Amino acid sequence: MNERTSGKTVLQTVVAVLAATPVLAGIAGVVSGPEFLHVAAPWPVDLDSHLRFLSGFFLAVGLAWYSCIPGIEAKTERFRLLAACTFCGGLARLFSLLTAGEPSAGHIAGLCGELLVVPALVWWQTRVANKAVLHARLSGA
Repeated sequence: MNERTSGKTVLQTVVAVLAATPVLAGIAGVVSGPEFLHVAAPWPVDLDSHLRFLSGFFLAVGLAWYSCIPGIEAKTERFRLLAACTFCGGLARLFSLLTAGEPSAGHIAGLCGELLVVPALVWWQTRVANKAVLHARLSGA
């Protein structure tokens, strides 16, 4: 079995593309603060501080997703931890939608990714990992 038939390469590519969002949004939030969300200043200093902290966390999570790409079939624990963090963020975003109202299209897209795409990625990574284990057993490695 090669990487193409196991789905590993395609999964790695999808993770690489999707991880760009938290990395780029994290950098933008750290650099711009609330201005990144196209809100007019002045805003409370505590809001600026909190948003930049969360943006730094978002950046770190995106970079951590990238760390899963090499050897993705063997990084199940890390992959699931990042998925759980991302999914919890999506639940918080859903709570905001229900209590504060509908956000911009970008945030709705994020919500869909966090609550729908991320669980699908976990399922996919599990399949890739299981295929790798099976292949290793069959080949005597």
